[in-house]
Amino acid sequence: MHDSAPDRTSNKFAFLVHPRADVATDMARIWRPLGRVPARSWDWGLRRLPVPPITLASVRRRGATEPDGWILVVPVGARQLLTEDRGWVIGRIEAAVDRAEQLGASVVGLGALTAPVTAGGAKLRERDGLTLTTGNAFTAHLSVEGLRRLLPAAPGGRLAIVGATGSVGSCVVRLLAEEPLGSQLTLIARGERRLRELAGDFAAAGTGVPVHTSTSLDAVREADVVLLLTSAADAVIGSQHLKPGAIVLDDTQPRNTDPRLVHERPDVTVIDGGVAAIPGIELRGDIGLPRGLAYACLCETMLMAFTGHTQRAVGQASVEHAVRMRDAARRFAHLGFDLAEPLSFGRSVSWPAPALASVAA
Repeated sequence: MHDSAPDRTSNKFAFLVHPRADVATDMARIWRPLGRVPARSWDWGLRRLPVPPITLASVRRRGATEPDGWILVVPVGARQLLTEDRGWVIGRIEAAVDRAEQLGASVVGLGALTAPVTAGGAKLRERDGLTLTTGNAFTAHLSVEGLRRLLPAAPGGRLAIVGATGSVGSCVVRLLAEEPLGSQLTLIARGERRLRELAGDFAAAGTGVPVHTSTSLDAVREADVVLLLTSAADAVIGSQHLKPGAIVLDDTQPRNTDPRLVHERPDVTVIDGGVAAIPGIELRGDIGLPRGLAYACLCETMLMAFTGHTQRAVGQASVEHAVRMRDAARRFAHLGFDLAEPLSFGRSVSWPAPALASVAA
């Protein structure tokens, strides 16, 4: 029996996105002719013209007569979000939150780079009656579920997490400390001090899984499975970083794996991470995923609205909130919210078969 009461009384939500590395392609999702505008013109126009936030899609549960939420475009490109004046960037994101409130949203999710450039939402002003989330906790949960599917296909079982000290990465590491996976864990990030602290916390949990740290991407070459959780506008992982037969779970938006891997490294498997199936929800618009799928951060925003959750989920994602969102997903399992069948660079693929060594074990 489904718990239907929250379905009738839950809050409205909005989820913020932005054009990724190829601005024209993403803007064409709003209106096709926009895809013909040159990249240089987009860079100039988005910086100098008063382009307002744009409604990309509405979201509703199947059978509903009105939207449960909306997806709004912050009119700032991925590279601009990372390189332009931070005050200007945050002002553009604040304007999108204003628009979300005007639409009636009481929960707002920060998608893609809108979360890291606002310090996980901590730099956005608090508003009465509005709950912010980065969506990172449910992303961490789905990342662990993805690793659970992929590690049995890797004979060595050596796992590397790139971007380990970030909001999603640190939550994944702490979830793995409670339920370890793999034969060895390597944590990779820029900050050595935070890496040592995170590795110490993992080791103190007594998992029995050896943990190593590195500030260099060279360490990726030793891994059988790589979880990518970086926040960059372009590719971070390319052919030169990966050992033969490696498996990559890319949980980044914009994508941080080099698309040339498809042709340069056919031995490597790249899985698009952080994607959930939502068969019970209609998304009326194009977010760059096949129909019936949604990013985990969007799903967390929905789940917080559906359950009436009013506590901000900003800054670092916590294990407690990841568990809360996992339980909420189970509560609304009639709508979906479980790990989607895999995509690789947007195309349907199969989960890699378990390695013989794992089967024998």
